[in-house]
Amino acid sequence: MPKNSSSRSIVPASGGMLRDVVLRSKLILRLMGDRRVSLWLKLIPIGTLIYWLSPVDAIAGIPGLSALDDIAVLGVGMYTFIEMCPPDVVREIREDLYSIEGDDDGEIIDGETSDVNDTK
Repeated sequence: MPKNSSSRSIVPASGGMLRDVVLRSKLILRLMGDRRVSLWLKLIPIGTLIYWLSPVDAIAGIPGLSALDDIAVLGVGMYTFIEMCPPDVVREIREDLYSIEGDDDGEIIDGETSDVNDTK
């Protein structure tokens, strides 16, 4: 997490794309269960999932492209929901998630290695 508390970014500093999607999904699930997040805001991920599961596509009939609208709606829905939630709640839950995942705050710990021979 950046040291500057006023900056908000939904993209973590390190990690792979799949890990980022998993952490972002966990963040959304925790925000959905948090009483400090408005019920109206919680309709965004619900509507996004309904669209994703529905057979209606914005881009229909073009093989391969019909999945793009689903991906775009999921991405925009996730981003919009997180950005519209109270920043202090998002920050608190994100810090909790990253501490569980073993992320650090960017500090580098210096260390040395040595080989140990177990032969007697």
